[in-house]
Amino acid sequence: MAVNVNTVYQTVLYIINKEQRGYVTPAEFNSLAAQVQNEIFESYLPDGNQLNRQNQNNTQNNTEFFNTFKDIHYKLASFIQEVQFSIITINQDDQYFYYPSSQLSKIGEVISTYIGQPKYSSITQLVSKAEYSKIERSKLTKPTKQHPIYYYQRSSGNGSNLLKISPMPNSVTANVLLKPSNPNWGFVPGSLNQYIYNAGTSRDFELDSSEQSNIVMRILKYCGVIINDPTVIQSASQDIQQTTINEKS
Repeated sequence: MAVNVNTVYQTVLYIINKEQRGYVTPAEFNSLAAQVQNEIFESYLPDGNQLNRQNQNNTQNNTEFFNTFKDIHYKLASFIQEVQFSIITINQDDQYFYYPSSQLSKIGEVISTYIGQPKYSSITQLVSKAEYSKIERSKLTKPTKQHPIYYYQRSSGNGSNLLKISPMPNSVTANVLLKPSNPNWGFVPGSLNQYIYNAGTSRDFELDSSEQSNIVMRILKYCGVIINDPTVIQSASQDIQQTTINEKS
């Protein structure tokens, strides 16, 4: 379940306006909201890695609903998708498989499918571009339909994610981790030029609903910079730090 962007904005405004500390415009809020959502999303990966080490050392709580490693996986679940890559030709004759999205964060397992008799759907090994060239030229290590290889590169022109695969398959699917879309608090001007919330042009936070307090506190930390109030920064930072300690202890 997503976090309602209007609820977060109104909460932030209520807190900073409670003692007439200032005001944060929709444009400022939207910028901070995107930054904070990205920070929280990116924190899942190193946190999950750290907690996985605790699992391996048998120091992680495995009680139902209290396993924080599973909690992180749950929060990431909606961003994990199986997607189809399409063929694209670059420089007239050089073919790649691509996924046209700047939202792609990481590529997991890649499956190359070769139609024929027999048909192969093969796990494709990731190698560096230099390794790809060496393996391709060697008679002993040359990739096969049962053991294909690929390297990854990003197109600077259109943000496409390119896979160079050998041997060239008929189709490619991959498990990928997608980034959340930026939240947006949309509005229409009122009769007094005030900002009136417009749900039709708004986009909620795509993080799990359990992150609502975390989102609010992190936005408040940045709001303290905008309104030049160090007490807001200090209070929000302390709450974030304490929450992080409690989650990881």
